[in-house]
Amino acid sequence: MTTPVASTSQPAQVPALDAPHQEGNKKKDKKAKETSAHPLELNPRPEYFDHRLKIFEQLKAEYDEWVKNQPRQEITITLPDGSQRKGTSWETSPMDIAKEISKGLADRVVIAKVNGELWDLERPLEASCNLELLDFEHPEGKRVFWHSSAHVLGEAAERHYGCHLCIGPPTDDGFFYEMAIEDRPVVNSDYPALEKVADMAIKEKQKFERLVVPKEKLLEMFNYNKYKKYIIETKIPDGTSTTVYRCGPMVDLCVGPHIPHTGRIKAFMVTKNSASYFLGDAKNDSLQRVYGISFPDKKQLVEYKKFLEEAAKRDHRKIGKEQELFFFNDLSPGSCFFLPHGTRIYNTLVELMRSEYFKRGYQEVISPNMFHSKLWETSGHWQNYKDDMFTLDVEKEKWALKPMNCPGHCLIFDSRDRSYKELPIRMAEFGIIHRNEASGALTGLTRVRRFVQDDTHVFCMPEQIEGEIAALFDFMQHIYGLFGFEFHLELSTRPDNYLGTIETWDAAEDQLKKALEKFYPGKWEINPGDGAFYGPKIDITIRDALRRAFQCATIQLDFQLPERFNLKYRSADEATDAGKAPSRPVIIHRAILGSLERFIAIITEHFAGKWPFWLSPRQVLVVPVAVPYREYASEVAERLSKLGLYVDVDNGENTLPKKIRNGEIAQYNFILVVGQDELDTRSVNVRNRDDVGTKARTETLPLDVIAEKLLALKNNRSLHNKLE
Repeated sequence: MTTPVASTSQPAQVPALDAPHQEGNKKKDKKAKETSAHPLELNPRPEYFDHRLKIFEQLKAEYDEWVKNQPRQEITITLPDGSQRKGTSWETSPMDIAKEISKGLADRVVIAKVNGELWDLERPLEASCNLELLDFEHPEGKRVFWHSSAHVLGEAAERHYGCHLCIGPPTDDGFFYEMAIEDRPVVNSDYPALEKVADMAIKEKQKFERLVVPKEKLLEMFNYNKYKKYIIETKIPDGTSTTVYRCGPMVDLCVGPHIPHTGRIKAFMVTKNSASYFLGDAKNDSLQRVYGISFPDKKQLVEYKKFLEEAAKRDHRKIGKEQELFFFNDLSPGSCFFLPHGTRIYNTLVELMRSEYFKRGYQEVISPNMFHSKLWETSGHWQNYKDDMFTLDVEKEKWALKPMNCPGHCLIFDSRDRSYKELPIRMAEFGIIHRNEASGALTGLTRVRRFVQDDTHVFCMPEQIEGEIAALFDFMQHIYGLFGFEFHLELSTRPDNYLGTIETWDAAEDQLKKALEKFYPGKWEINPGDGAFYGPKIDITIRDALRRAFQCATIQLDFQLPERFNLKYRSADEATDAGKAPSRPVIIHRAILGSLERFIAIITEHFAGKWPFWLSPRQVLVVPVAVPYREYASEVAERLSKLGLYVDVDNGENTLPKKIRNGEIAQYNFILVVGQDELDTRSVNVRNRDDVGTKARTETLPLDVIAEKLLALKNNRSLHNKLE
């Protein structure tokens, strides 16, 4: 008998709440007894501490002497409101300016921006400049704060494990540090020790000191750590320099910038740990990753723990198991088995999109799942995406399962001659897609290997782009409105591995900028370098009921695939100019739900398993008050089922209160109770799921009326569980 894959099917474990921590109330003190059997700090500490510090202090003394000899000049510092302050080059720092303005600002500010570039608060200004002061609530301030906290975690890990650190970046919800530990795994019982050492570093108010170091000195400084050496050798050109930062005994390779000192961190917690690979490549060494969270105020950590508790209650894996929606199995990791009730939700989403396709002029197609490698070579995926594809050897030739639908749609477009009169062609497909995600990265429905997208490719003329994007914005707003989602837009621009010419990219990015500024003026941001390899894109991020952000929809402008597949159409000019070259269409890639699997995970947690009626897999439960009324209960259920509603009847042996309670736990939207009065009047007694705590007899409605009201509620796709 097979067993589920723990990494994908089990409800989320929350080590941040369940694991021992170094401090807490009496209840948590009991967990704290599960502390590590290892000493708090290694004694003696690893030799690399002194080795690094010796080189750092020598170079820092030389640098300080150099700064001392720089000429001092009066400079002007311009603040965002246009006001100006005077200072002295190589002496006045952003922190000095903050202190001049107010002590409260100086205590609150996290990082500075000098002429648009992030800058350490204590680092002297070198010339006249524009200055911004950012606090923790600013997105860039938060990332710097968490990046600095990652260094504190790294210091704690070095002092506790004697490990070799790899990388330690901020994330969207905290930070992590990756490390190689020779003789032991990281376990939950290590958390109190790591937090205790981190707390010691925080209480010492260790300064973050920045130093520019030449490549050859970096290799000497980190000669004990093969991971740092690899990064230095491959990322830093010969003859150049980069920065390191010191806090306490720790010196790390880092571009920075950082908070002034560790004492700014008022709350620090290790949240979880996992395995990883160096640089995310399974061919490299296996490492261990420790995650954390930190705040400038202890109250924020208390609020964060409450957020984690609520998120754990809403975890889609937990609700999916309780409501029997889906499961995973280790015979097909990362591929979801949708059970009947989960399939109802899945099909309802597909039906929603299909109904909109019909109204909005889309044509649905079906393309193969597997293609010869020649297709992927033409599209560029073989060169840019092969490692993320499932490849197969068939009759001594290379094939692959499709990771996306666009190349197949190019073949459909090119299957016959096309005229400008046909454009735009809005080609939609609920195609099955496979992507070779690492097994350790698989997470419920949010990270899978097999999924379906609500994928569309619009083939249009260049002059139709603006109108098509306007229509896509309208489509997107309508769909997200049905779920109560707010959204945020970003323009992701040319990445390093782009295809085509810079001129083509610039033109494409300019088109998207114009569309964004026309429809969402001032409400979008640039995300530089994060476009697809074939074109820039607009990424749409939604926020759920817990204010968490998810990227679902995308609108991508593609001038490359039409070139690579030699797609063309006959333009109006060709009738009068026989020598004119065929015209090239533009492709707009579009998804709104994105992966249906991932979207189901998001809405499961957004609604906390309390589905709106139109989406609910359990809409109505009919309950007879006693045995004589079972036949009428079945009749009611059959009548409503014929209207296309999901109706169950409980003719079991439980008591009436037990049946109603079971229906409430199962999240039926409405429970219809029938007895003698209802039988006599051909009616039902209605209990609404969202009228919490109602024990008394509720509204009685004729069967014809309730059928009409339920059908209207389904068709209106209302978020509110209310009969009108």
